Amino acid sequence: MKEELIIGRDPATGQPVCLHIKDGRIVSIEPGPEDCDLWISAGLIDLQVNGCAGRDFNGPEATVQGVIEIVEAMLATGVTCFAPTVITASETMMLRSLEVIAEARKASQRVAACIPFVHVEGPHISPLEGYRGAHPQEHIRPPSLEEFDRWQKSCGDLVGMVTMSPHYDDSAQYITGLVTRGIHVSLGHTHASTDQIHCAVEAGACLSTHLGNALPATLPRHPNPIWSQLAEDRLTASFIADGHHLPAETLKAMVRAKGIDQSILVSDMVALSGMPPGIYVAPVGGNVELSEDGRLSLLGSTALAGATVPLVQCIGKAVRMSGRPLNEILRMATEIPGRFVNNRGRIAVGSSADLIRFRWTGELIVHDVWLNGELIVL
Repeated sequence: MKEELIIGRDPATGQPVCLHIKDGRIVSIEPGPEDCDLWISAGLIDLQVNGCAGRDFNGPEATVQGVIEIVEAMLATGVTCFAPTVITASETMMLRSLEVIAEARKASQRVAACIPFVHVEGPHISPLEGYRGAHPQEHIRPPSLEEFDRWQKSCGDLVGMVTMSPHYDDSAQYITGLVTRGIHVSLGHTHASTDQIHCAVEAGACLSTHLGNALPATLPRHPNPIWSQLAEDRLTASFIADGHHLPAETLKAMVRAKGIDQSILVSDMVALSGMPPGIYVAPVGGNVELSEDGRLSLLGSTALAGATVPLVQCIGKAVRMSGRPLNEILRMATEIPGRFVNNRGRIAVGSSADLIRFRWTGELIVHDVWLNGELIVL
């Protein structure tokens, strides 16, 4: 039986703690020595990752080796659990992406440990300009449980989360069908009315995807999809705090409206994360331009085409943008998303030892990462 002691300071209290790890799990938590200068947290959880490090889960170039490399890159930034995100495309292409991810989980225990399920964003979203974001209009289509079941058959029931727009006539039946199958349904890329959003929640929708984004530049003052989702207490909202998707005052107001217990940070990273500025052809958005400051836009447009800032960097930005303390922002990147992943993202007796130790300088600087109690070589 492998045993280890891991010491770090709790960001919520500032007090040092000593975690006793045995067989990959936390078996006890005790006070630690005062001379500890590293902070400790559960590993980060990101529910929306399209790709990174030049590798993508989408498109014809997605490979098993590419998935393995994405997992290694994510671990290096402190993310021990994440949902690969497959976006709107032809059914054939989406099936291929799902199959590649499923094969990677079979090929690598580390991939299987880091990837609990796949998040499918689309194709049942709004076809309207602005609302659909960078999703290709030609592949947007109404919801179909028959198609969903084909997804699951292709990947061994690996899809665990679906983002869709509830403006379609059969949305409630589709949502109920997914929830019955154990799927988390998230609302996003939607021009749905307030009544349609409420109906979706009644049917079982429980999340809002990157709230405040995937919308036209100009909306009705009220009602609009932002207000309807902010006011719906049964929806937990995800936010992109990369400094491009939401202004500081918007993030601050939205998190205040939702409360930390119903707020999640996601990166929405794409394959171009970490790449030099320039013009690229990407599976997400097609022709895109990556600027010096990390903003990724559709070529010739101000419309965003995903994000390039890792979740670990979003934490420091979210602290500054929202005025919230580090321990609260960390919960938005660990415990709160972990509620949708079998209650991962907590430091508690009995929990898996998915952990990070870090230095805090106003930015979170990862020092050590453990996955199931195994120290990862960064």
